[in-house]
Amino acid sequence: MLKKIAGATAFVASFLIPLVAFAQPVATAAAAADPTGAKGDAGMGAYIGAGIAMGLAVLGGGLGQGRAASAALEGIARNPNASSKIQTPMLIALALIESLVLFALLVAYLLQSK
Repeated sequence: MLKKIAGATAFVASFLIPLVAFAQPVATAAAAADPTGAKGDAGMGAYIGAGIAMGLAVLGGGLGQGRAASAALEGIARNPNASSKIQTPMLIALALIESLVLFALLVAYLLQSK
């Protein structure tokens, strides 16, 4: 039961909170001059896309980093003498995973600006 609650909480935190953060577009003079609101509706998709992109990037990056760290620590626990050979590649892998999350964050901000 606790795993289901934790999974639901992770879903809400990863997907719904970024959607709320980017849901309201900033009112500009061009949007005020357009009485139909067509540009505002088209821009809303970009905000939703940015929120979903950020949520998925953080979720995937967190899962990947957790699995990498878990496997490395398990390997060190089984063979403590190999800790120096395991630790360096693990840190490089974690940095590469984090760079993908940062690229997704950059793409989300670029989507938001459209």
